[in-house]
Amino acid sequence: MTSAARSVDLNADLGEEVTDDAGLLAVVTSANVACGYHAGTPAIMREVCARAAELGVAVGAQVSYDDRPGFGRRPLDVASDVLREQVADQVGRLGDAARAGGTTVRYLKPHGALYHRVIDDEEQAAAVLAGSGSLPVLGMPGALLTQASDAGRRVVLEGFPDRGYGDDGRLLPRDAAGAVLDDADAVAAHALDLAGRVASLCLHGDTPGAVGHAHAVRTTLTDAGWTLAPFV
Repeated sequence: MTSAARSVDLNADLGEEVTDDAGLLAVVTSANVACGYHAGTPAIMREVCARAAELGVAVGAQVSYDDRPGFGRRPLDVASDVLREQVADQVGRLGDAARAGGTTVRYLKPHGALYHRVIDDEEQAAAVLAGSGSLPVLGMPGALLTQASDAGRRVVLEGFPDRGYGDDGRLLPRDAAGAVLDDADAVAAHALDLAGRVASLCLHGDTPGAVGHAHAVRTTLTDAGWTLAPFV
């Protein structure tokens, strides 16, 4: 296997006001930064972006439905034109924070309910893409990545070491048995299994023990010969 094939990205959701942003930024290579619609504030966005710039961590826009009370995890029906403008607003907000912090927004990743919706919903996927310019798109296989690829945009597959998968290859619902892995060794082993199949591995920043999981994953991957680096 070539050295390029042995490189993998480690991303985490940051700026969500419930995460150890500093702890995770010291370990990951890409940061999915909340843009204010499900969590985050301008000050937090600027702080995360500035620290990411210092550490060489890539910054991505973690766009969501407008749903702070539900942390962006409640399915919502939003008109396409409204969703397009909401995504554009979020990317713009983070862009301002990134520039203030000495970096730029380098990719797009939906959050929560929107993430899962655009796997299947062609119309919602199109709205997300229309609102996000030409940014590379991080996610799981489905409508969003297919449309992005067809439009000539870079698409990046990700896997979730701290989550369980169903037989259909999708994440188990959070209330299902085995949906969330809370043992660091199990998370690290799952990361190693996924590393050869995806370009980026995501650890949920709001999961208890997230920083410990991230360290375990990084150590396991590097011990196995993987290089951790941003995918952009």
